[in-house]
Amino acid sequence: MNRLFHLPGHLANLRHLLVWTGLVLPVAVLSGTASAGFLWALEAVTRLRWEHGWLLFLLPVAGVAVGWLYHVFGREAEAGNNLIMEEIHQPGGGVPGRMAPLVLVGTLLTHLCGGSAGREGTAVQMGGSLASVYARLCRIAPENRRVLLMAGIAAGFGSVFGTPLTGALFAMEVLVVGRMQYDALIPVLVASVVGDLTCSAWGIHHAIYHIGFDESAGAARFFDGALLAKVVLAAIVFGLVSQFFAELTHAVKRQFTRFIPYAPFRPLVGGLLVIGLVYAVATRDYLGIGVTSPDPGATTILSAFTAGGATPWSWWWKLLFTAVTLGSGFKGGEVTPLFFIGATLGHVLGHALGAPVDLFAGLGFIAVFAGATNTPLACTMMGIELFGGHYTVYFAVACFIAYLFSGHSGIYSAQRPGVPKNSVGAAAN
Repeated sequence: MNRLFHLPGHLANLRHLLVWTGLVLPVAVLSGTASAGFLWALEAVTRLRWEHGWLLFLLPVAGVAVGWLYHVFGREAEAGNNLIMEEIHQPGGGVPGRMAPLVLVGTLLTHLCGGSAGREGTAVQMGGSLASVYARLCRIAPENRRVLLMAGIAAGFGSVFGTPLTGALFAMEVLVVGRMQYDALIPVLVASVVGDLTCSAWGIHHAIYHIGFDESAGAARFFDGALLAKVVLAAIVFGLVSQFFAELTHAVKRQFTRFIPYAPFRPLVGGLLVIGLVYAVATRDYLGIGVTSPDPGATTILSAFTAGGATPWSWWWKLLFTAVTLGSGFKGGEVTPLFFIGATLGHVLGHALGAPVDLFAGLGFIAVFAGATNTPLACTMMGIELFGGHYTVYFAVACFIAYLFSGHSGIYSAQRPGVPKNSVGAAAN
């Protein structure tokens, strides 16, 4: 009986729960508030860009401004998400407080003038920066600061997408490929849930995605071997595309660094290239965040869930626009563009395979993200939180197979290898 109920051990667990809940609550509230302010501002600058199309031609100027800000004030903050991850792996100088305002201003300038970028990088960096400042002010022991940084990642991610469980899993899964870090389980869960609640309390609403499901027909109708085989085929493509996106973005960044030594000029050239791409494809659908558009005929993430909501090459153009934008030095994040790439690619594959377009758009939405970030479990949970649990098996199959076929690299260079994805990877290591 004593072994089944060890009172001192349970009391220690209770104390651990209460202490860490108290420690991460300020981080969660600050991160959720920061995400709310950011999402409000992001919507405002996006609307300005829609209303004033000439802002696109200021993208090179905005690029110089962003590049100059980071060149003069950024220093180590330039590393962004990778700096936070390195500090978690091996604490050093900490995450500077200036990272939060810098990435906020840089991202808003990028979106105001039409750069193709996302929002998770901004939210995660604000959360990590606020967590680091809080830890220094409260003189938190160095061994506990890494947990607070993970809580900042979870709160930022969970609040900016409205997916608190995904935020918690992402913070634990993203650090090491193939290995979860459960020592921060309670702090990241509390931080992500409270961060999301805080963001919602400020009146922020997230996009609602829908995959059709006929309740009267029953789930069995939508689960069969033929459909599962099509999901597997699509997942392989999702994984390959996610690997290509990561490697192309890194390659673009290396080339800009190599041929343009002065950092503020890199996004200037990147902005000119984006303008050129707009005229090459004769559409502005691939600018900005890409979730919605005032043009009912535009290709967006939401339109990809409908029968005629994407062209066969929408995914490729968004991939190229984003690689040029982020590789040249503009700020934002990769995840929402990955949603766009995945949803439009899933749309195309759904048509090609004779499968439900909305289901395959949803699978691509999460699976390309899973492959690019090496976080299949978090992305499976994201599918459940965003689309509901009816297709959980398909979500898991798509995310885990995309993860397997995405190689051992990803969009985060600070992500460390843990468990090889297969025996070939193990031999290479």
